Amino acid sequence: MDNANILSEMTDRSREVFQRIVEGYLVSGDPVGSRSLTREMSEKVSAATIRNVMQDLEFMGLLGSPHVSAGRIPTQQGLRMFVDGMLEVSDLNDADRSRIESTVQTNQPDVSAMLDNIGNALSGLTQGASLVLAPKHEAPIKHVEFVSLAPDRSLVVLVFADGHVENRVFNPPMGQTPSSMREAANFLNAMAEGLTISELQARIGSDIQLRRQELDSLAHTMVEAGLAVWENEGERNERLIVRGRSNLLEEEDAEGLDRIRTLFDDLERKRDIAEFLELAEDGEGVRIFIGSENKLFSLSGSSLVVSPYMNADRKVIGAVGVIGPTRLNYGRIVPIVDYTAKLIGKMISEG
Repeated sequence: MDNANILSEMTDRSREVFQRIVEGYLVSGDPVGSRSLTREMSEKVSAATIRNVMQDLEFMGLLGSPHVSAGRIPTQQGLRMFVDGMLEVSDLNDADRSRIESTVQTNQPDVSAMLDNIGNALSGLTQGASLVLAPKHEAPIKHVEFVSLAPDRSLVVLVFADGHVENRVFNPPMGQTPSSMREAANFLNAMAEGLTISELQARIGSDIQLRRQELDSLAHTMVEAGLAVWENEGERNERLIVRGRSNLLEEEDAEGLDRIRTLFDDLERKRDIAEFLELAEDGEGVRIFIGSENKLFSLSGSSLVVSPYMNADRKVIGAVGVIGPTRLNYGRIVPIVDYTAKLIGKMISEG
């Protein structure tokens, strides 16, 4: 059962017990016991009742019990569910806003110096380590390599013609293997040299369009004759279903089928590669990685709160974030990271 379903199945009482334990742990870092909860609950319940609820939550994998204490702390799964479904993000307070704004109002023309100042301010404000990825490079590409970090996390290494090297983390399309990623990198390297990422994406897009047109014209006669039919036409998982037995087809039709299969394979490969590039290029709003989800840094006991920032064309060009213990004050740090990312984007767009 996923976290959203677990949350919806919980009773009001177990949801309140869970929320109070997580919030107490995020403030103090200490296990929360049943006795302290009896004083805080919105309805009067006994410590024994609360202990039963805590045991149920432990059985569900949401709470853990340190051996030295009768209290409970949230597990990684519990923290994930709290962050996704129960976290109340506060507004950015005036003191935090002023501190961030004063960092970028030094009128420094040097973007690197500005990002260094912002990194220092973020560390000071959050008592965590700051993460600042500088604006993306738009120089021509010399070499591309994909590295698998985990089934759902990959790294693209971009080496540019001017010697600049960038690593970007992205979520690869489902079902990709290390060999399919090597193949994608080989394909890109064969055509990438001298092109920027944007130009490379445009070239692959036009390749896909050409293959699609070729497929359509080859299949048209077979579909017209009722020998074949498109399934899921126009969608990513479209297929050409050939009706009847292959031995009823004329020889030239069989050759056409082979050609169609080859084109399909080629189209799929190019679509996968286009998706790789798109995912490596795209970004989202503030994202939170907890514990072992934080594979980029191999810090299983830490959390990363990160947000991309954009230029004037609404294109993601870098990222800013905070790394700290899993008991970060998420409600305060999320708006700090979000505001900082927007401010950097604004400064770079106007600069």
